[in-house]
Amino acid sequence: MKISFPHMGTSHIAFKHLIEHLGHEVIPPPAPTSRTLDLGVKYAPEFACVPLKILLGTYLEALEKGADTIITSGGVGPCRAGLYPYLHERILKGLGYDCNIIIFEPPLYNIKDFFSKIGYILKTGGKSWRQFWREFKTAWLKLCMLDDIEILSHEIRPYEVEKGYTTRVYKECLKVIDQAQTREEIQAAKELCIEKLKNIPRDPSRNPLKIGIIGEIYVVLEPFMNMDVEVTLEEMGVATHRSIYLTQWTRQNLIVNTEGSIYKTAFPYLKKKIGGHGINSIGETILYARNGFDGVIQVAPFTCIPEIVAKSILPEVSRDLDIPVLSLTIDEQTAKAGVQTRLEAFVDLLQQKRLHGGLNYGSFSGN
Repeated sequence: MKISFPHMGTSHIAFKHLIEHLGHEVIPPPAPTSRTLDLGVKYAPEFACVPLKILLGTYLEALEKGADTIITSGGVGPCRAGLYPYLHERILKGLGYDCNIIIFEPPLYNIKDFFSKIGYILKTGGKSWRQFWREFKTAWLKLCMLDDIEILSHEIRPYEVEKGYTTRVYKECLKVIDQAQTREEIQAAKELCIEKLKNIPRDPSRNPLKIGIIGEIYVVLEPFMNMDVEVTLEEMGVATHRSIYLTQWTRQNLIVNTEGSIYKTAFPYLKKKIGGHGINSIGETILYARNGFDGVIQVAPFTCIPEIVAKSILPEVSRDLDIPVLSLTIDEQTAKAGVQTRLEAFVDLLQQKRLHGGLNYGSFSGN
């Protein structure tokens, strides 16, 4: 099979490794561009959220490049994202694409179906379950390293002496990681990348603002979707911390000096699970406030119900815990220049708060 899958941050590097070593040809999902979004907007329902549109555009571009199979994930609960892969399938079939779409639902939802689909991939690739577990552990190691190296780049960038240097080194590191095939090579690549990043000239005398990034998982993880909010802030001299990484989310998203369950943390403000990452956005904002962050930025797709609910509650959290919150709603009309202007204004506000204290929260919170 010629397999492709969603592009989400750097995870495609590890997924590519796994699929190739399971005996299939990989058609790497292209990094999203304006063309990707245009394709998705053209064929998706108008009021669907932007992740559905960008993923549809990604699949169309992968099919243009020769993919005949798409592997994706489903979901359960109130968030409609669990229905999106089935909607993608109907749209692609309606457009005349004779492609195989393999949808992995959460294993605890239907564990028999989950392992049946893995078995199908192994059978068509001529691999055994023993080989699967070996390659899965190697791919997981690579995925963990991708997250570790990205985290390190975020820690270093606010202190860099030459603006953009960290980003250039980080991109070189991604190439090194992609080329590593064995566990030994992956470990060697990690050590090399850590050394390269730690050798970047820095100014340790800086005392940067600290901003937490929260929101819907796809928009948070995919830089094209959030207008590269983390790098933009860090190159302004701001330290950021992202609430979600794929490996960390897989481990039940324990974050920033976690103080018990995220649901218990959010409970005083939101007492029910509302699907998606809505309850996480509340709980994580509370944790960021407890851990001394200067502010929080929520990034969310337009029409995302869980994040809309969270956005309506965040002003109260902001006032109670004295932590400013900026909400950025992303759709196909969002422009990077506009986002950067809002980020600059928010950073200026946080700097004034640090210097002088006290803000009129009603003037900005939740906007």
